[in-house]
Amino acid sequence: MNIFERTRLISARALQLYLGAPPMVKPEKGTDFIEVARIEFEKGVIPLKVINQGS
Repeated sequence: MNIFERTRLISARALQLYLGAPPMVKPEKGTDFIEVARIEFEKGVIPLKVINQGS
């Protein structure tokens, strides 16, 4: 996975969290949405994935 795919997944998940989606990890008080999304990504529990369409 390249840096652009990683960034896209984390930013899409942060938007979901901002809009009210429940987090997949227990965030500490005051943790922002981007940080929660990054932690989810690093733990492998982010509910999104990249599908290669071939090029």
